[in-house]
Amino acid sequence: MAIERADQRTTRHILSTAHGPQHVRTLLRALREGAIVHMELVPWGTNGTFAVVLEQRFVPDLIGIYKPARGEAPLWDFPSGTLYRREYASYLLSRMLGWTFIPPTVIRDGPYGIGTVQLYIEPDDQPLRGTELRPQLQRIALFDLITNNADRKASHLFRGRYDHRLWGIDHGLTFHVDPKLRTILWDFCGETIPSHLLRDLERLLRHRSVVERVLSRYLEPEELRTLWRRCAHLLARPIYPMLNPRRNIPFGW
Repeated sequence: MAIERADQRTTRHILSTAHGPQHVRTLLRALREGAIVHMELVPWGTNGTFAVVLEQRFVPDLIGIYKPARGEAPLWDFPSGTLYRREYASYLLSRMLGWTFIPPTVIRDGPYGIGTVQLYIEPDDQPLRGTELRPQLQRIALFDLITNNADRKASHLFRGRYDHRLWGIDHGLTFHVDPKLRTILWDFCGETIPSHLLRDLERLLRHRSVVERVLSRYLEPEELRTLWRRCAHLLARPIYPMLNPRRNIPFGW
């Protein structure tokens, strides 16, 4: 398939380069401006998701994951046509925190209309094991708490095949004003949140006006206010909460 040929040519090269600011800007521009020359449906998942090859002058045969708003399945609790905006808001918030575990993501037009396109990271088939992953998982668990992630499944966390970094994907079910946390990250329940992560939250709060200017294009005012309340609560009581198995396990787990 065209996707597989492009993957073999480019993925190793892209991820062998350090993800510094200039490299990320180049990837974002390529994802935003590249012409979608090939598209294949990703056959699993609830919403319409497509692997695409992007033709542009920055990175040859770049692969992205395209999630159009038109492909979003209706939900009773999340407003229709907003999941792609929540996915992008999650990426922006992770960058503002300095937590670069979400692949570069843009909002753009595509064959099925407006949606997100995210850099495809080829996963390593090996299971997530090893104590060296613990700090990264703590960071992601805290991110899920502040964004109220309703869909943190095991398949949404993986090591990159070529860079061996821990990546997290699928952040469309986030930022709801009501408690919606669903996660497989239970290892830290009752533990103290590491101080360096709390400092990142404090820095985020100090720049609240800037963060709101960025995120207000994608989230409702009450969703932003609830985000800040969650951050303040975790700073006041810096403990990973105990979870309820009847309520906090993701759908289909």
